[in-house]
Amino acid sequence: MKKLPHDHGNNLSERFDHMPEQEEFCTASDIFGMLADKSRVRLFWILCHCEECVTNLSAMMDMSSPALSHHLKLLKMSGLIESRRDGKEVYYKAASTPTAEALHHMIEDIVEISCM
Repeated sequence: MKKLPHDHGNNLSERFDHMPEQEEFCTASDIFGMLADKSRVRLFWILCHCEECVTNLSAMMDMSSPALSHHLKLLKMSGLIESRRDGKEVYYKAASTPTAEALHHMIEDIVEISCM
């Protein structure tokens, strides 16, 4: 961290020596932006609990297949979900990554706190 114009005696430069780089904050912001849509949060939550095909997900979400596919594409591009093909069906589930797991727990905690 560069030297600050005012020194208030709180040793900020020492505290911020381990601050993440600007690009890391951009990555975090992109992930939060991905989950700024309530449909994607709900879809991601579902996929954290099961692996499912587009037809069933569409029914669960009460959403058209094209609209659902748009959300699935964005979540997959962000690395939060993954897919596999079995014949003509494509199945989706949450990715097995630390980021996806952390976001799943965060969503569960926020829902629990906000619904009390």
